[in-house]
Amino acid sequence: MTEYEKAYRPEDITRLIVERANKGDTAGVAELYAEDAVIAFPPGQTTQGRAAIRELWEALMAQGAKLEPEEPLPTLVTGDIALTSTPPKDGAGARAQVVRRQPDGSWLRILDQPEFVQPK
Repeated sequence: MTEYEKAYRPEDITRLIVERANKGDTAGVAELYAEDAVIAFPPGQTTQGRAAIRELWEALMAQGAKLEPEEPLPTLVTGDIALTSTPPKDGAGARAQVVRRQPDGSWLRILDQPEFVQPK
């Protein structure tokens, strides 16, 4: 079994997802989500659970999706929960994620909103 680098800061998750996705490592991407995580994707739908999220990433990677690093916005932390976000390079909205600290001190995504689009 592959030993993956853990996210010891909430904002590390985004960087690790970009690195792993661009290598086609969908198992590694899925490991950054909690077992009960929910992602608001595909548009208008949700995908729940680590296994389903891995399948979603497999489909995205099969379509040739490539991710670009995005500079994180300031992280909000309260106890074992944090809100992370990044602005897309095209400036059209924002991405937001809720992450939870694990017993070993690492962080996993529990909620993922890949894109909020600003109304025109």
